[in-house]
Amino acid sequence: MVKSELCELLGIRYPVFQGGMAWIADGKLAAAVSEGGGLGIIAAGNAPADYVRSQIRIARELTDKPIGLNIMLMSPFADQVAQTAVEERVEVVTTGAGNPSKYMAAWREAGIKVIPVVASVAMAKLVTRLGASAVIAEGGESGGHVGELTTMVLVPQICDATHLPVLAAGGIADGRGVVAAFMLGACGVQMGTRFLSAEECTIHPVYKEKILKATDLCTMVTGKRLGHPVRSLRTPFARNYWKAEYGGMPDEELEALGGGALRLAVQEGDEERGCFLAGQIAAMVKKTQPAAEIVAQVMAEAEPILKGAAAWVE
Repeated sequence: MVKSELCELLGIRYPVFQGGMAWIADGKLAAAVSEGGGLGIIAAGNAPADYVRSQIRIARELTDKPIGLNIMLMSPFADQVAQTAVEERVEVVTTGAGNPSKYMAAWREAGIKVIPVVASVAMAKLVTRLGASAVIAEGGESGGHVGELTTMVLVPQICDATHLPVLAAGGIADGRGVVAAFMLGACGVQMGTRFLSAEECTIHPVYKEKILKATDLCTMVTGKRLGHPVRSLRTPFARNYWKAEYGGMPDEELEALGGGALRLAVQEGDEERGCFLAGQIAAMVKKTQPAAEIVAQVMAEAEPILKGAAAWVE
């Protein structure tokens, strides 16, 4: 069985995180992943603290395994959600879209393992100094908000820049991706898009069907002009947004155009107004499965490849 220092650090069976996907990663999905031996992560997104608390409690009813909470630091509710993590005693907090400095001391005092998502060496060094337990190096192949560097380039640089355990994210959907991440220096992976096909994932059937029918060139990036690029499926909404972005629409109107678009995709499957976030590996997601089966399959694929690695060395 494939194990790493991450498993001992967090008390999980497999070094696999489920990404904290806003409007998608709820208590039910997180619990299913944790029950399967990985770390399920509830996404706070822009939700208020009461919603986050309810999802944590749903997960607690379904599993006694560790769970994580992803906090988007740009959220207007970030302060309240950060306190909710302490009050509900989640085992792990992952962070994105900002600097977690102001919350780190309280989380660490509460015994929470803080594992920020980073897209640059500078941020990895910063959170290392702040006392993070590990970092997630997320490349631009991922769905949602993306950075400039690919996973292949980013992960080894992050590994060189910190003594902390590193997870690789972005473009990973099977055992080959896990092995590649390990060879780059990571000791675990985070997957988001792969879990969109999980039976416990409650996205709209239209969304799930689009993932299952995705092709290799099915995604595009919009929002670069505004400074926060996002990768999503090529839908009428994404194409229209791209045209508006490079057609002279004022920034304020462009921002408004994207407001609520993810919710419309997740809850209503609205192709005209909804933004269907997905990573470049969507084309590798072929079927619906229980979340626990996804975790087990990925790790079962990785093990023989790792064992056979010596074949390349004389």
